Amino acid sequence: MTLGRLTRIRRYPVKGLGPDALDQTELTPGETIAHDRGWAIENGRSGFDPEAPEHLPKIKFLMLMKNERLAALQTRFEEETRTLTIFRHGKRVAGGRLDDPLGRQILEQFFAGYMAGELRGAPKILRAEDFSFSDVPAKVVSIINQASLTDLERVTHAPVDPDRFRANLLIEGLKPWAEFVLVGQEIGIGEARLKVIEPIQRCAAVNVDPQTGARDMQIPRLLDQNFGHQDFGVYAEVVEGGTVRVGDRVEMAGE
Repeated sequence: MTLGRLTRIRRYPVKGLGPDALDQTELTPGETIAHDRGWAIENGRSGFDPEAPEHLPKIKFLMLMKNERLAALQTRFEEETRTLTIFRHGKRVAGGRLDDPLGRQILEQFFAGYMAGELRGAPKILRAEDFSFSDVPAKVVSIINQASLTDLERVTHAPVDPDRFRANLLIEGLKPWAEFVLVGQEIGIGEARLKVIEPIQRCAAVNVDPQTGARDMQIPRLLDQNFGHQDFGVYAEVVEGGTVRVGDRVEMAGE
């Protein structure tokens, strides 16, 4: 049974910073989208050990829930060279290779100045092999439903940019909130198969306009008041890998 279509793919190479828009991506069983939250910017000593990485609370890093100034930056990530370029108001303000000590130092110096006053110590870009600085310990792909977004706009009385939710995949064609009914079930997208495991409970990060950095909405409160929960979108685990492309059908697995 066809549920809908995949209309957007996003990944976030550095936790708290902007997305890459992808036309297609290769999903691997038990993994996130490649390089999604592959780096994070430590805000004060976190205790993170790259040789023995463990999931830490997001408060240990620069992130939108507390540091909305990050949303005023635009980024470009070049996968082949692992180069991150940062722009503000369309002007390049910093850039460096994330896998090179000098490149990281240049980027860290930029954040030391740009985020002055919000830092608990010198910012440090962190990375560990085969590790994702996701908000949850499990390696997952996040999915949101365009119809649920449209229904949310009914109560916000204003457009809601889907980038507020920093999701990997956007699906059109489902009924509003039907993604929650899929929890525990498997879906097929392109060549891949995913198991939907749980709703995503939202925090104050989604109140920040991803274009301006303004904290201009109260989305968790509106969700609670109007729908009886603070969930938006779902997490899914990749159980069978393959290529997914914008425009691919989303189907119930095995049908």
